[in-house]
Amino acid sequence: MKVVAFNGSPHEEGNTAILIKHVLGKLELEGIDCELINVFGKISSGCSACYKCSKNMNKHCAIEKDKLNYFLDKMVEADGIIIGSPTYFATLNAETKALLDRTGFVAKRNDSMLRRKVGAAVVAVRRAGALNAFQAINNFFLINEMIVPGSIYWNLGMGKEIGDVKRDKEGIMIMEKLGENMAWLLKKLNT
Repeated sequence: MKVVAFNGSPHEEGNTAILIKHVLGKLELEGIDCELINVFGKISSGCSACYKCSKNMNKHCAIEKDKLNYFLDKMVEADGIIIGSPTYFATLNAETKALLDRTGFVAKRNDSMLRRKVGAAVVAVRRAGALNAFQAINNFFLINEMIVPGSIYWNLGMGKEIGDVKRDKEGIMIMEKLGENMAWLLKKLNT
């Protein structure tokens, strides 16, 4: 089994990545292969609504000047997908939104190619807006017919400066429980 995680933060070792790594740690303890991909600076734009993905039906976006098609291939190969975003102005950051919009458009136009994969949102926040980001990622999973495990609270961790989330004991516990629940679900689906 394989889980691929996408970090939408511009900080490859920032709070979003720290939270994602706590989820991945629990998955790896259960023998699940994990990969963390940093998205920032690798997606040139959001969806242009050109509808070429509907015509081409090749599970790829027609915009080929960035890494989005590589990310799509990683998602198709994986059993589980984690999307992580920082929260700057009460929702997802632009890079994570571009990832969701373009991936979602291609997936829906190609026979719901992410159907029945397991999806988990991870959100880093200083104070407010985390639930908007969490909901936006989960809406992406749900419209793509994916299965979403829960945790003991919404999947968010609080911190302002890089590394601050390490002091959010409840946030770390939420991520670890999310990893345990995601591993359990993946194993149930793959038996």
